[in-house]
Amino acid sequence: MTRGEPAPVREVRRAVAEDLAVVPAGALVLVACSGGRDSVALAAAARAVRDRVGAVVVDHGLQPGSDAAAHATARWLRSAGLDPVDVVPVTVRAGGDGLEAAARDARYAALLAAAERLGAVAVLLGHTRDDQAETVLLGLARGSGVRSLAGMPRTRGVLRRPLLDLARATVRAAVPDGAPVVDDPHNTDARFARSRVRQQVLPVLERELGPGVSEALARTADLARADADLLDELAWQRYAGIVADGELPVADLEESPEAVRSRVLRAWLVDGGCPAGSLTAAHVVRVTRLVTHWRGQGPVALPGGVEALRDCGRLCLRPTPQRLEH
Repeated sequence: MTRGEPAPVREVRRAVAEDLAVVPAGALVLVACSGGRDSVALAAAARAVRDRVGAVVVDHGLQPGSDAAAHATARWLRSAGLDPVDVVPVTVRAGGDGLEAAARDARYAALLAAAERLGAVAVLLGHTRDDQAETVLLGLARGSGVRSLAGMPRTRGVLRRPLLDLARATVRAAVPDGAPVVDDPHNTDARFARSRVRQQVLPVLERELGPGVSEALARTADLARADADLLDELAWQRYAGIVADGELPVADLEESPEAVRSRVLRAWLVDGGCPAGSLTAAHVVRVTRLVTHWRGQGPVALPGGVEALRDCGRLCLRPTPQRLEH
């Protein structure tokens, strides 16, 4: 790294170099580059510290001219020395979780497919400490437990987030001069929850509670993730030890700590056909009552066309019966 470079450039390059220290030097690394400031700064830093760096530009097709913008970003990436550079169009169909979630799912699917196709061992994502803070606040608002508060993991499979310890302002100050930057209007669109958190909620917290809120929230994510990972491992061991023929013995569930039991039940429900994205904490609570508050109640209807019931001391799953309409 050159000492004459501005401090933000050095910080971003250092973060990327430290993150990729475990990745073989000759392996291909891809950068997920939307053309936004964060991902452009990440791409420039990755190319500065690695020889084999490519990029994937995902075109969500949600804005007029998105195709032209994606190809303009790709041309700059190639001129900056990244190779290969792929532009991947995706189709986003908003489902029950909304447009943001649908776009995220389509983007990650495209990135993973590109990594497999190109033989990349890592895909770098440009999320910053501020992004992590927003994710924690959104998880807190959903009330969906410690896993939600854990925010985004630093690594998951080939996906890596080397900038999670850096402030957004630092990363954006490292954008190379002359690089084309795409400003996604969704980032300031108040229809989207993340945009409202970014534009309204976090500034209020910083003003009322003092600076450092984003850093504290990101630190909370690290602590929550360590707890969640341990509980998930304990729950998986418990689940694997008691499930038989797709059923769970109530007596074993009664003996399990609440934090483990809820995770065992969620894993069981997902394995039994409940879509993970549609399965809420409220669903798990209602199934839990078949164990902890048994009064002879009937089955619990669940997403995915299945229902849970208690029968002869065991929890069972079965397809929801089709009711005839008269």
